[in-house]
Amino acid sequence: MTDAPATTALADSTRVSARLDDNDPPWPLRPWIMAAICAAAGLAFHALVDHNYEDGLAQWRSALATAVAVAAVVFVLGVELRRWSWALGFALLWGVVLGLIAWQTAAYNLQGSPIEWPFWSGMLAVLVATPLFQTRRDVAPDWRFWKLWQMPYERLHSHAWTDAVIGAASLAFVGIAFLLTFLISEMFHLIGIDLIRDLLNDEWFGWMLAGAAFGGAVGLLRERDKLVATLQRLVMIVLAVLAPVLAAALLIFLLSLAGTGLAKLWASGFSTAALMLAAAAFAVLLANAVIGNGTDDRATNPLLRWAAPVLAVAVLPLAGIAYFSMQLRIGQYGWTPERIWGLIATLIALAYGIIGLWAVVKGRRDFDDVLRPLQQKLAIGVALLALFLALPILDFGAISTRDQMARLNSGAVKIEKFDWAALAFDFGPRGRAALNDLARSPYKDRADAAKAALAAANRWDLTGPKGPVLLKPIAERLRIIPADRALPAEAIERIAATYMCSRARACVALWLADDRIGVLGQNEPGEATQFDFVSRNAEGRWVQGDLRRNTPQPQMIDDLSKATITVETVPQRRIQIDGVPQTATFD
Repeated sequence: MTDAPATTALADSTRVSARLDDNDPPWPLRPWIMAAICAAAGLAFHALVDHNYEDGLAQWRSALATAVAVAAVVFVLGVELRRWSWALGFALLWGVVLGLIAWQTAAYNLQGSPIEWPFWSGMLAVLVATPLFQTRRDVAPDWRFWKLWQMPYERLHSHAWTDAVIGAASLAFVGIAFLLTFLISEMFHLIGIDLIRDLLNDEWFGWMLAGAAFGGAVGLLRERDKLVATLQRLVMIVLAVLAPVLAAALLIFLLSLAGTGLAKLWASGFSTAALMLAAAAFAVLLANAVIGNGTDDRATNPLLRWAAPVLAVAVLPLAGIAYFSMQLRIGQYGWTPERIWGLIATLIALAYGIIGLWAVVKGRRDFDDVLRPLQQKLAIGVALLALFLALPILDFGAISTRDQMARLNSGAVKIEKFDWAALAFDFGPRGRAALNDLARSPYKDRADAAKAALAAANRWDLTGPKGPVLLKPIAERLRIIPADRALPAEAIERIAATYMCSRARACVALWLADDRIGVLGQNEPGEATQFDFVSRNAEGRWVQGDLRRNTPQPQMIDDLSKATITVETVPQRRIQIDGVPQTATFD
């Protein structure tokens, strides 16, 4: 080694890149490339999801939008120049998988939303699979290497934490980018230049800016992953400090249950299972912050070393309480898709609790050496399970439908307490098929409730102390004033979907102008009426709300101290029923 100065190219590359792994060469253009990819993905995502929000989004558009977003994020988080084609294939594969899951989920229920439990299960699978892929890319001799359980834990754990830190920091940068852009837009607005302000009001620009900021931030941080590794270690140190606090709290809580019993947990009014699972998740997080990536990385402070095994062991009783709470809830109210997912989560927590207890019993003070490989196998198993559950193989709606129908037929639940909304909107095709069967029931109350559930436009139409109420068609419930002036079909459709008339036994539409209708609805005789406007907008569509309502802007005057001040009386209107005012004044 000599003291000769570095060449200009070498010096520039050193300034641009500070890579943690020497096998990854500097990539100065990475931030710009990642920003361009994510900006293009943002524009494509907007083009796919942009639609009239009063109408549902087509299933194929939901699927393609999901595929674009997932593929772009997975690629920018996991790509390196080394084996970049692997990262591209991995990202495209998960984009296709999540897109198909979104397609299936959007088609499952009437709402057409892909953001349901199977979608989140697929997201969990890709989040766990990404650091597994990154580690495999680093150590595999070739693409045929699939012995994931033999990968080095230290590198796998480091990738998982680094991805989390980079992802969180990049999202924070997106927020900062928007704040800065807003500040710049307001500065130029002060001098009459509204170009940036107008762009911020366009959704396409917002998605493009968010994508560019996220991709650029990921690229910058990945090129400086030595710094990110230091930041990651700092985060783990800060979290590790909290480990004794949570360990002591859990120890006191679990010992207290021996005296108080579990009855107070069920009477708390809060979901006991959710609370216990959250506490178990924090215990796992803080225990891993203490034990670190490997033996050389674990904390040396005696207090932290004591807290980690306590947290690992505490997961099992917390998961046991959550499991018992779920079983109690299922016994009381039967199966639903949400409870099935909750039970699966408790079983995963129980599995972790068992391996945590086994690691402490076997390894004692060095329990983390036993725990790490078990955690790696469990993570692989969770990723595979999450992917399996996200695919349309098991129909949780069909399972729930069979159970709820059995409860109804046995008399375990009364008709007015039966969850008709879940059968109509949560249980998928099997739930709707069961409603069709019930609509032909010889029992009139069941048949009417099922018909009301089938006719409901949304789940809120089925809520209330009397359960679902079978309403007549809107044409039979709607009274038009004046009676000799018909309503356009689109206006009737909009009125039928409003909160004033969707659940109303009686509904009145009053022509106020050629482009404005006043709508009154009454759910039951004797109840108060509900009022709002339905107006025709500039595009010719009928929408809810008063488009004419505006507040006059103050005008420039010469001198207020010398101006003539008067009060003007203007004619206004309001709607009365039997001489009693029902609305505020308008016009």
